[in-house]
Amino acid sequence: MKRVLILAALLPFSAFAQPLNTTNDPHQPGYVIPSQQRMQTQMLNQQQQHQGMLKQQMQTQTQLQQQQLQTQMNNNTQRVRQAQPGELNPGRQQVLPNNSAGMLSGGTTSSGVTQQHMLPQTQNGDMLQSTSPSTTP
Repeated sequence: MKRVLILAALLPFSAFAQPLNTTNDPHQPGYVIPSQQRMQTQMLNQQQQHQGMLKQQMQTQTQLQQQQLQTQMNNNTQRVRQAQPGELNPGRQQVLPNNSAGMLSGGTTSSGVTQQHMLPQTQNGDMLQSTSPSTTP
């Protein structure tokens, strides 16, 4: 009788007890071990981080390659333009002064003798004004 009385006294406290967790039964289908689930979640997060890093590295590498190719194309284009005949490159050509008109005019030697050259001295537009240099008096 004492046992029944003690059991009746403890019965209201059994309502506070944790109910059985039916989802935590390893014998049921679909049961996942919690530690295994945590590990899978961590691995998935790491994999996503690595994929993001790889994607960013690929984008950076692609941009660098595009920049290098563009630079190379610009250099090649500039090299081809400079190699074209008649192409002027004002940044690289240096105009030298022609004070004595070189071989086109009579020059003076160190002895003071004036030298005559075969070519007469010409000026811009001479060919437009006359038909031959010998026709002028």
